[in-house]
Amino acid sequence: MPRGLKRFQNSRQSHFITFTCFHRQRGFDAAEARDLFAELVEIMRLRFAMRIYGYVVMPEHVHLLVSEPGEGVLAEAIHFLKLSFSKRVHGANSVGAFWQKRYYDRSVRDQREFEQKLRYLHRNPVKPGLCAKPEDWKWSSFRHYAFREKGVVEIESEWAARERKRLATGGAGRIFLTPG
Repeated sequence: MPRGLKRFQNSRQSHFITFTCFHRQRGFDAAEARDLFAELVEIMRLRFAMRIYGYVVMPEHVHLLVSEPGEGVLAEAIHFLKLSFSKRVHGANSVGAFWQKRYYDRSVRDQREFEQKLRYLHRNPVKPGLCAKPEDWKWSSFRHYAFREKGVVEIESEWAARERKRLATGGAGRIFLTPG
């Protein structure tokens, strides 16, 4: 580990994570690779009891906005995600690296910064011309926030939390009319 690198884990803060393909190669040019990665983000979320607030899969890198894991530490969750993807794409006996070894992690300190990071990752595909509007890029959490769409990755948002609460209480507060 490089000297001076400090990761603030168990801080109960959200984390903005970025990691890249080896030498910024375009490992996610194929839609199937991006689909697989999204599936593995959901598996990581479940396995490590995490909340995923936002994500985007770009051709050569990934951004995640996540909570700290309820099980284990963030570094273990990211390692699991990267290793699971590499094994599925290249097989257990693959030669060569898919990912750069490390990842960038920034603790998100407040609501303003949280919203800034979420907006940044959602606009990421528009900047290089991958799509005209954020809602056109299937491999991000933008459509969850804009249209309340449920995707492969369960996104933690205010409306999703309200919906979970409503379902847990059996729709309390609603009036159901019965015949008769």
